[in-house]
Amino acid sequence: MSNFPAQHAKLGAGVIESIHIAADARAPAQSVGACTSVPGKGNEGDRYARQAGTFSDWPKDHELTLVEAEALQGMAETGFSLEPGESRRNLTTRGISLNELVGKEFLVGEVRCRGTRLCHPCEHLETLLNRPGLVKAMANRGGLRALILTAGAIRVGDRLEELTEAVSPGSPAIEA
Repeated sequence: MSNFPAQHAKLGAGVIESIHIAADARAPAQSVGACTSVPGKGNEGDRYARQAGTFSDWPKDHELTLVEAEALQGMAETGFSLEPGESRRNLTTRGISLNELVGKEFLVGEVRCRGTRLCHPCEHLETLLNRPGLVKAMANRGGLRALILTAGAIRVGDRLEELTEAVSPGSPAIEA
């Protein structure tokens, strides 16, 4: 659990609790202390950066995926538990509502990003983990898809904060 002050959650800021990279489409996600994010690619070493992910041929709006630690913990009420790496999202956050970042730019560590759309749970994850009912349990808890706008490092413990500047013209959010 993070020692990030609770008052920051009200100010549009959070913290990175964990980072996960999966080398191949069906490979387990591995916890890492830091990653390098590259615009137009993703996180170095991750399946999507190499165009080797299950959804690599989908719209190019998921160079980075994020999920709230609070959302994963909230799944307990459904009888499910899911560890951050099992969610197959790159970053697990605490203290910020990711849903509010759709269409907005934010800074995570050294990296500027733009939230594109919600990352709804899918049957692929349910099948991969062999957890029938997982899609339903994760409803409204799937996280956020984002584009990487500037290269840089993201580390466990880094702040994630919404930027107040307007989104660049000609780069609207991609709706689900």
